[in-house]
Amino acid sequence: MELKFTKMQGCGNDYIYINCIENAATNNMKINSPESLSVLLSDRHFGVGGDGIVLILSSDIADAKMRMFNIDGSEGKMCGNAIRCVAKYLYDNNIVNKETLTVETLAGVKKLFLTIQNGAVSSVKVNMGNAELSPDKIPVKMQGDSIVNRQVNINNIDYAITCVSMGNPHAVVFCDDVDYINLAEIGPLFENNSLFPERINTEFVEIVDENNFKMRVWERGSGETLACGTGACASAVAAVLNGYCDKNTDIKVQLLGGDLVIRYTDDAVYMTGGCKKVFDGVIEI
Repeated sequence: MELKFTKMQGCGNDYIYINCIENAATNNMKINSPESLSVLLSDRHFGVGGDGIVLILSSDIADAKMRMFNIDGSEGKMCGNAIRCVAKYLYDNNIVNKETLTVETLAGVKKLFLTIQNGAVSSVKVNMGNAELSPDKIPVKMQGDSIVNRQVNINNIDYAITCVSMGNPHAVVFCDDVDYINLAEIGPLFENNSLFPERINTEFVEIVDENNFKMRVWERGSGETLACGTGACASAVAAVLNGYCDKNTDIKVQLLGGDLVIRYTDDAVYMTGGCKKVFDGVIEI
């Protein structure tokens, strides 16, 4: 059977987007097993290649609904780079004809503000909601009201971590030189540590100045990726909590795939970044 898709990327975080609204309207193939489909399509040698798949669906409470599945088939509650691309897809394909729209996710309904150039979306600002700092809601098996600059031992090495949930759980580690971190070795040790009952996304952050830092990320279920929107938000929150950056200011996060701008306020965390269509395609499955 033939399946239409669109490859899109935000800061190099590339996903395979499937329009389930159109499929439902035309009685085309239904996506009954998105977990297996993500494993199949995400393979960069035998499939389309990507960090996972994103389903764009109808919603009763928002303009559209998004479901995201990682390379290993696990479902993510939220993806900051993917949701910007969903907004671009909805607007550029005349599914939602407004410059402020809402998208339903497993982490709640998110509000998005579009920047339009030459009739197409060039960047999106997302209200990512409040940062969750409570250990039992992140979740992380540690005591206290929050986990800020807390010492832990991972594989006999001590790290100071700050834990934040932006719909997905994150552990942020500040370091002197992020380029020399052996993330392929360290990442899985964090991801699968018993401290994190739902596994963890881990960000290693090098502070450049009070409004600028570099970040690399190991995502649960995907490994190291070129970017992570929720990870950038979590890292900005952690940078403020640790006194490296100021609240209510724009913080530039330098990722391997590009830059995001994060603003941590009393009301919410805002993320702004680009989103691009790579190509449309059809695959036989």
